[in-house]
Amino acid sequence: MNHWFTYPNIDPIAFRIGPLGVHWYGLSYLFGFICVYLWMNRPAGRRRLGLTSDEIQDFLVYALIGVLVGGRALFVIADVITNHNLVDYLSNPLNFIAIWKGGMAFHGALIGVFVAGYLFLRKHRHLTVGVLGDEVVMLLPIGIFTTRLVNFINDELPGKLCIPDQPYCVRFPNYPDGYRYPSQIFEAILDIAVLPILLLVYRRRPPNGVILWTWFTLYGVTRSIAEIWREPGFTLAGLSGGQLVAIPQIIIGLVMLVISIRRGTSAEAR
Repeated sequence: MNHWFTYPNIDPIAFRIGPLGVHWYGLSYLFGFICVYLWMNRPAGRRRLGLTSDEIQDFLVYALIGVLVGGRALFVIADVITNHNLVDYLSNPLNFIAIWKGGMAFHGALIGVFVAGYLFLRKHRHLTVGVLGDEVVMLLPIGIFTTRLVNFINDELPGKLCIPDQPYCVRFPNYPDGYRYPSQIFEAILDIAVLPILLLVYRRRPPNGVILWTWFTLYGVTRSIAEIWREPGFTLAGLSGGQLVAIPQIIIGLVMLVISIRRGTSAEAR
């Protein structure tokens, strides 16, 4: 079979500054944070949030710490459960924090951001989860989209073997056992497809929290679909680890979406 694509073998290091290598992985996170900051810091965003530019920057520091701690912690836990390699981590403790090698769990990062948001809201009591969350998630699909592309560049989170083989499947260097689905690309497309939906809902000025829980629900849906092609770390009752997390996420998101609509409260510019 003639396959359409050849794996591009892009260097995971985007560029170097002296001995320091700057990875595409880190740049994708930076790009995502910049998108979120630019959206929150626009005049309409500052008015709705009732925050200054400096306070928005403070929140992003909270969020960055939450992403790094939560994302890495859940990745390590999942890695140990899947590969039974706790001894490797204990023999080389630096691996617990080696995010420069890749390895971040999205749902761990999501939990970390929620915790960071809670701590930030304690300092800014005029804000609510709904208002803050609505502004944070608006351009989040762009950051997730670029991160999935970097997963493809890094030859990580591979797809399942193409059975039967398909012309759009790819042979990954780290997985020479056959052609696999480019699940990272599939997931990136699903993630960015959420953006126009959020923009459409946002323009309708819905009650507080509707944007947040719309994204939360849709990410659960897109992740569940993407797991169809993605090689699972483990399965339980026919569901992959990602689906076991994403399906409850959909349920929680729908419940919170209904609650937000019924409350019907909207933030006034401050």
